[in-house]
Amino acid sequence: MTRNMGNADRIIRPVIAVVLAALIFTGSVTGVWAIVAGVVAVAFVVTSVVGFCPGYWPFGVSTRGRHKSQAQ
Repeated sequence: MTRNMGNADRIIRPVIAVVLAALIFTGSVTGVWAIVAGVVAVAFVVTSVVGFCPGYWPFGVSTRGRHKSQAQ
């Protein structure tokens, strides 16, 4: 599992997770949408900590940038 998330991506995801959690806990989002928002928030936190997004993998996307070994 190679990291495919850059620093900006790893910072933005937890911020979005906090916003989603705030919407859930304030009652702004309820029902099925609250469950979906909760699952997305947890997924964002986990992928941010791990540095790997499984949604990027099938498409070969990486927000990590170039590595020194790849520079020419």
